[in-house]
Amino acid sequence: MHTDIRAFRELGAASVRKYLPARPKESHKGDYGKVLLLCGSTGFTGAARLAAKSALRTGSGLVYLGVPEAVYPIVASGQEEAIVFPLPSDEKGRFSFRAWNVIRERLPAMDAVLIGPGLGRSEELTQLLTVLLRECSVPLVLDADGINGLAAHKDVLRDRPCPLILTPHDGEFRRLFSDSGLERCQETVCAAKELGCFLLRKGHRTLITDGKTVYRNRTGNPGMAVGGSGDVLSGILVSLLGQGVPPLQAAALGAWIHGAAGDRAAKRLGEFGMLPSDLIMEIPQILR
Repeated sequence: MHTDIRAFRELGAASVRKYLPARPKESHKGDYGKVLLLCGSTGFTGAARLAAKSALRTGSGLVYLGVPEAVYPIVASGQEEAIVFPLPSDEKGRFSFRAWNVIRERLPAMDAVLIGPGLGRSEELTQLLTVLLRECSVPLVLDADGINGLAAHKDVLRDRPCPLILTPHDGEFRRLFSDSGLERCQETVCAAKELGCFLLRKGHRTLITDGKTVYRNRTGNPGMAVGGSGDVLSGILVSLLGQGVPPLQAAALGAWIHGAAGDRAAKRLGEFGMLPSDLIMEIPQILR
């Protein structure tokens, strides 16, 4: 397969107005998406907070944040706007498989789901990820340890009822796919085709594809290379999905918003000292 660079599509500021739903005066919080975030573990509570905050700043009407009960007091104390609730955890402060009973009850009311940021890794988490992908019917974002947990179970990623956005950086991508020897874009397109998913491959010039159409993102800068930046992106993506943006456009627009927020933060603070929380504060300015 040959991918000509001229075939790349790129989104810009005008795309925000094109794809984001209008906000009529006669509307309420339920009109702007109910999203479920499953994030965090002992030592990684910041991932849950960042993802939830970025989803709210991107316009979600209701953000439900499920965290392991071991870290619930920590996360809940820092989240005034998200609806934080505890889920059963194991002895190391990660989700237990018993969390599925609660998750299953909440799924029917959700418009989109995110799982992965700050999860950690365990056999029970792999079981939880497996059953979630097999039972979820709404768009789902799988990030970070969510990807790592299913790296050896590509059949689960392939055989699922829900639209799926995967967000690997190159290291996570390589855990999913062996080196094909193809050029980066060609390899990414082939991988999306293999899994039948929407693939957002992070890096300099992030690539987004459904296996046919390819978007390339030009926003972003090295100041964003810090732990937590990917959690912000995941929150943006699930928010856009919850508001009804189609998955391919949500992935491409989310990458653009994330990078544009980073560029604004770098202009204000410089690339050395900017933090993921600074990106979140810039999102409203981009969506104005």
